[in-house]
Amino acid sequence: MGLFFGGYFLAFLSIWQWYRGVWPLPLLVATAFLALHIEGTVIHDACHKAAHPIPWINQAMGHGSAILLGFSFPVFTRVHLQHHSHVNDPKNDPDHIVSTFGPIWLIAPRFFYHEIFFFQRKLWRKYELLQWGIERSIFITIILAGLKFDFMNLIYNLWFGPALMVGVTLGIFFDYLPHRPFRSRNKWLNSRVYPSKFMNILIMGQNYHLIHHLWPSIPWFEYKIAYEKTKPLLETKGSPQRVGIFETKNDAFNFIYDLLIGIRMHGNNDVKLKK
Repeated sequence: MGLFFGGYFLAFLSIWQWYRGVWPLPLLVATAFLALHIEGTVIHDACHKAAHPIPWINQAMGHGSAILLGFSFPVFTRVHLQHHSHVNDPKNDPDHIVSTFGPIWLIAPRFFYHEIFFFQRKLWRKYELLQWGIERSIFITIILAGLKFDFMNLIYNLWFGPALMVGVTLGIFFDYLPHRPFRSRNKWLNSRVYPSKFMNILIMGQNYHLIHHLWPSIPWFEYKIAYEKTKPLLETKGSPQRVGIFETKNDAFNFIYDLLIGIRMHGNNDVKLKK
């Protein structure tokens, strides 16, 4: 709840300061980025029904955070749950395309694939298609209003720009780093942990991503606690507990390749780098 309302407070604060003309643009962008960044954790926990124990409040937080992020909550929820069901499956894991279909620095635009995946697989249930229509209508209305009333500069600087930055941040720490090298589908090995108190706060627990995949109903602020209690179990299972980018020459090559090119073969059995 604190993150949800804090995100909206920072968003309105940045808009207010934009019109006051007191704060410099970099500070405004940073404030807007922080607002969207923390709402990213809210929408993620809400899609797992972990943002609030009361269902309708959890749903409200999910839809509210989605509107601020320019997302659609039904799309985010259904596509993300498909990711959990098919981790590192080139055909059925939508985040596999996001992480492995181009260079890391272009990971943010690939999140638009989620919307395509949602309609290709017809993932909606009950009223979710209507909810998608309402949230997309809100987005379009804001853009049309910006064009008519001449505040597109605000939208570019304090919404689209920070959203792009958040997309890169989430793409790297939420999709790319936790699942590389994108080969294993074993539930104990398909994600990783890289323990750090600082990173736990900075990226809100996503450095304990394997914990999230094993027990998705745990809210982000309990990932670290759950990891510390289950660490002996993870060790017996051989679960990766480090970021593992430069441990070997092969790791370093893979990371540099992903940074610059990132196109991987999407076979049915394994995921290998192109020669």
